[in-house]
Amino acid sequence: MSTDYSRILDIMADTAREAGALTLEHFKRFRELEIGVKGPGDFVSEADRASEQLIRKRLFAINPSWSLTGEEFAPVEGSDREYRWLVDPIDGTTNFIFGQHYTITIALRRGNETVCGLVYNPVADEMFTAVKGSGAFLNGERLRVSSSSDVGMMCIGTGLPTPNLSLHRGAYQRLDWIRAPIGAVRVVGSAANSCAYVACGRLTGYFEETGFVDTAAGILLVEEAGGLVTDWWGRGPDVFERTGVLIVANPATHAYLLEHLRSVPPKNPVR
Repeated sequence: MSTDYSRILDIMADTAREAGALTLEHFKRFRELEIGVKGPGDFVSEADRASEQLIRKRLFAINPSWSLTGEEFAPVEGSDREYRWLVDPIDGTTNFIFGQHYTITIALRRGNETVCGLVYNPVADEMFTAVKGSGAFLNGERLRVSSSSDVGMMCIGTGLPTPNLSLHRGAYQRLDWIRAPIGAVRVVGSAANSCAYVACGRLTGYFEETGFVDTAAGILLVEEAGGLVTDWWGRGPDVFERTGVLIVANPATHAYLLEHLRSVPPKNPVR
């Protein structure tokens, strides 16, 4: 029996909008939020937990036997191991607590592939959606990655970790290596939103080391919008889904990033 992913995506979108309304109530008073600290540079708020609880409840109503991995609570292993939800209730939590744009991201995995996903920006009311094989959309409008191949017009997103974060070393070295002669570098502050921006052409590419829960839906968006996704050495999902070392980009920017990032000697290369 086939699964109607379009119908499921509609429910996911309604859920994300509901979680968006909930988080916006906290967002409007961001200066007053009671914030806990998960680690250096990694914050968690009451809004994160409330958002994930709401999303979990709505998703398990679709099929209570499916599994779920979220950011704020322990994974749930359902009796049907074929399907798994990936949920980040607020991607860009640091943005959120400082009153900047954040996203809610939900992906549905079947086996080893993402079959549908969304990235929702409640502040801008932008809903990015995709079903595998059916294209990527922003508020119902079909998306394509940027067609530009001019290096001087490339706008590339990344993240800049603080020294305490246990991420792939050399972030500033890589940034220095790629920043000339491209047009611009942008730090969006949300991995999911960065991928969505590549899908709609606001960025020509994005690279970072980040969690797969954050980027699963965004990766599908980029692929469905005609972009390329690999790790920094050109390897596929069997590597980047495990490591989070990621390039998402239009073809020209992907080639540029692949050439330059692989030229920077990694301190801890992934084997």
